[in-house]
Amino acid sequence: MQTGLVHLHNFLRWVILILLLLSIFKAYTGWKGNKVFSASDKKIWLFTMIASHVTLLLGLYQWTFGRLGIFSIGLNMKDPVQRFFQMEHPVTMILAIILITRGYLFSKKDLADDVKYKKALNAFALALLLILVAVPWPYKAAVARPLFPGM
Repeated sequence: MQTGLVHLHNFLRWVILILLLLSIFKAYTGWKGNKVFSASDKKIWLFTMIASHVTLLLGLYQWTFGRLGIFSIGLNMKDPVQRFFQMEHPVTMILAIILITRGYLFSKKDLADDVKYKKALNAFALALLLILVAVPWPYKAAVARPLFPGM
């Protein structure tokens, strides 16, 4: 079960990245094109938020009960691998998910459409940056994980 949850968490990373890029594109083109905010924009932003929250729940399970979870091996900030998976990765991802949620919430606010697009663009772009920094990509020596585990 543990392996399956890690694979699902990894798969949802790609879903979030694709939806986040789409959200950024929609926000940028809406802002620069002076478009009227549409229901399709709101739906894309909503799906991005939902995917990030589901991934957060899976990640919180991994963080507490997973192979490197705090209830499995305890907290150890001296080991760089454990520090990454117990502090750096979760904190950065939670901040990114807060930004994604904030970006979605702009769709519900009574703002001018260009302001709504611009604020959402900033939130989504910063969230993307945080996610790209905190993912254990294969090039990160100590914490490297494959792009597609199990394949």
